[in-house]
Order: sequence, then C-alpha cells, then structure tokens
Amino acid sequence: MYLHLTDTTSAGERVAHPVRARLNAWIFRALDGYAHRKYQHVKRELFGGLPRTILEIGAGNGANLRYLAPGTHVIAVEPNVHLHASLRAAATRHRVTVDVRAGLAERLPLPDQSVDAVISSLVLCTVTDPARALAEIRRVLRPEGRFWCVEHVAAPEGSRVARVQRLVERPWRWLFEGCETQRDVAGLLREAGFAAVEITPFTLRTAFLPIRSQIAAVAIR
Repeated sequence: MYLHLTDTTSAGERVAHPVRARLNAWIFRALDGYAHRKYQHVKRELFGGLPRTILEIGAGNGANLRYLAPGTHVIAVEPNVHLHASLRAAATRHRVTVDVRAGLAERLPLPDQSVDAVISSLVLCTVTDPARALAEIRRVLRPEGRFWCVEHVAAPEGSRVARVQRLVERPWRWLFEGCETQRDVAGLLREAGFAAVEITPFTLRTAFLPIRSQIAAVAIR
C-alpha cells in the first residue's frame, strides 16, 4: 500500500498530496476487511514462516500484520503519515511490534545488508521508479535474504481485463495512489539482479476488474 503522490522533488520522487493522502488512508481502512477475504489464502501461504524480524515496504494500515507470527518485529516503511496510527493499532491487535518509518521504497532508510526478509503487497504498481525500489530491496537484504510480494500485473494482451486496464488507467492512477494498471512487475523482478525469482500467477476474484491479474513471488538475493 503506498501513498498517492502528485508533485515531485528535485530527485524526481513524488511528494504527498495534502488531500488525497487522507483520502487514500480512508479508502484502505474501509477496504481492509474485503481485502482480507480476497487475499487471505495467498498471503497466509506466502507470508507464513517468515523470520522474526522483517521489513515491510508500503505497510499501509497494517493489513499484512495479521498473517505474521505473534512476536514478529516489523520495520514498516510507509510514507502516508495518515496511516501510521492505524498501523500501530494493527500491530497491537495482532501482537507484533512495529518500527514505523515514513520513507520511500526508492530510498529505504536502512543500511546495506541489514535484513533477512522484505515483504510488500500492491506496492510495486505505485512507486515512481520500481527498478530503483527493487535495487534498494536488494541493497538492504543480506546474502540469500528473500523478498516476498503480492502484486497485480498487466493482463494478457487482447484480454478483457487488459482492455479495462487501458480504459481506466488515468482515473485509476488518480484515485489509487498513482497505481499503474499495466505494469509488468514480473518482468521487473526478473531483471532486478536477484539470484533466483519464483513467480506464481493467479487470478483474484474481485469486483475490481483492473487488478484481477496478479502474481505471488519470492526473490532471493
């Protein structure tokens, strides 16, 4: 989950919109139960058995904390400060500890080779520079560390979902945090320099047609 951004810094990174940041925070809190019903089987399998200290990028309102073992410590990078209170409340509710940091995926506030595990969900579709974000993930992972993610992706060309993705691209980007409906996340992962990448495509049965084509992936540094 990532902050909707409209302006840019001198480095080319987006900065928070004063109104839509609050709107996005409300939307993701409102959709939390729905998202859990749709993703719970995938996320329980993907995020089960993680190390006891992990980094989550785009931690949002803490939607993924329910899938972690109690006692897990999460370094949570979330640029939308309007989600931080919900994130901390979710940590308490799910009996994990959280260190909330308002950083960007393209410039993670961690030293080199400092974590064994990184997770994200529905984040690489929204970052300004996904290749740079993946390079940052590789930088902070220790050797043989792993990156687990769930992302929606570009649907097969010519499919009904692909046509819908093109049709709604601009309004979708405006409403959902700068989200790109046709980003080739699988290709980005394969080109990011990881030692190994395992990608499992799946179809999410959801009313949000533009994000039906999805992947679950793990990449090894």
